[in-house]
Amino acid sequence: MPPAKKRTRSYDPVKIRAAVFAQFGNVRQAVRTLTPEQLALPTRLGDWTVRELAAHVTMAVETVSRNLDRDEPAKAELGLLDWPFATAARAADIDDGTRRLAEAETDLDALYARTEERLVEKLADAPGTRVLATRTGAMTLADYLVTRTVELVVHTDDLNAAVPGLDVPHDRQALAACTRLLADALAVKAPGGSTEVRVPPYAVVQCVEGPRHTRGTPPNVVETDPLTWIRLATGRLAWARAVRDAKVGASGERADLSAHLPLMA
Repeated sequence: MPPAKKRTRSYDPVKIRAAVFAQFGNVRQAVRTLTPEQLALPTRLGDWTVRELAAHVTMAVETVSRNLDRDEPAKAELGLLDWPFATAARAADIDDGTRRLAEAETDLDALYARTEERLVEKLADAPGTRVLATRTGAMTLADYLVTRTVELVVHTDDLNAAVPGLDVPHDRQALAACTRLLADALAVKAPGGSTEVRVPPYAVVQCVEGPRHTRGTPPNVVETDPLTWIRLATGRLAWARAVRDAKVGASGERADLSAHLPLMA
């Protein structure tokens, strides 16, 4: 776990809850249009098909309801900025669970409907301070819902990459929260103030050891758009390719972030 400690950004809990529902709804609307041929298409996630990816999205949301069903831990042990670095350990379990769910659920829209209904019910009287016994560690509900925006935005992008012309929209609040959390995680993994990373219009962070910039134009600047940043942070896009394809602007001797990416794999 990265040793650096960074003050956690605050998120509006009402907007985050709305963003989770909005992005899940966007995905549901798209999934119900998919043909059997499209559901059988490969994805960039190993040997998962689109069907397995679509099923996995419901798992990422259902885990909120399932954790609210469990006994509440005494206290939270995992902070929001710890979460991106704690997810890799669960990759095998997630893969197995996804395959079983995709095989068992023949009606994906019914699965999405049940998942949404459960979430509405469980969140109705659950305060953001409620501690959840998540598989990655005990977290507050408010923090865990922010992580769901990452899951939803990242997998929306995976679906769009897998199905030509699908073009599932990204809810603005969900995209903003996902971008900011992953940008802040970079500042945790590569602490310092020599490089400014800009992901307009959502995030600007200082990172990387070296002389700290105080005024004027920073000597080391990285700038990119939100989806490119998210792909870099999650291992969907390699740094060298992003720079080569002009998806990233990087200037200065400390502007190469390849040693710090991806943050989540």
